[in-house]
Amino acid sequence: MRLLRSADYRRMPWKNGGGETREVAVWPEGAALDAIEWRISLATVASDGPFSTFGGVTRTLCVIQGAGIELRVGDEPTRTLRTTSEPCTFDGEAPAKASLIDGPIVDLNVMSRRGRFRHHVRRQFVSGSREILAAAASTIIFCRDGAVLCTDASGRGELQAEDCALVEGAPQAVRLSAAQRAEVLVIELYREATRSGT
Repeated sequence: MRLLRSADYRRMPWKNGGGETREVAVWPEGAALDAIEWRISLATVASDGPFSTFGGVTRTLCVIQGAGIELRVGDEPTRTLRTTSEPCTFDGEAPAKASLIDGPIVDLNVMSRRGRFRHHVRRQFVSGSREILAAAASTIIFCRDGAVLCTDASGRGELQAEDCALVEGAPQAVRLSAAQRAEVLVIELYREATRSGT
């Protein structure tokens, strides 16, 4: 288990220049945006406007701060996303536009390149102690609110808001403990089997 602290996330402009991103983790490490296999980032959305497009990539968006956004993806109906909403998944190449509900927001963005990785994001509340099984190639436990103590076979560490724990390798149990009710986002990244030509 590796702890990633919010103060250490790398800051960079959006691909389309419309905002700022803090990069939480990326694979391969240090990969440029057109070469990522997966990426987790935090974005500040301070005004209405389009999102960057990413061909061949599946995206999942979670609002973690602020009143929320109205998100329009392609010709699909507009979706209202708030801090209490379920994660919103869509194709990265689809044109997407956000309208702020009431002031700036911060969102957590998970991207995986189709054919290389697939991902799943779920919200979980922690009050007292609970155990999760980290069975994916990489599992990221992101603390959205409160403080959470993470413990696995390699050690333990406390997460504050916007910190996360990265667990890699064989399936293993991770215990989450919180003295007061906390919320985490569990991000699972599964490697997809590559097909060889005949």
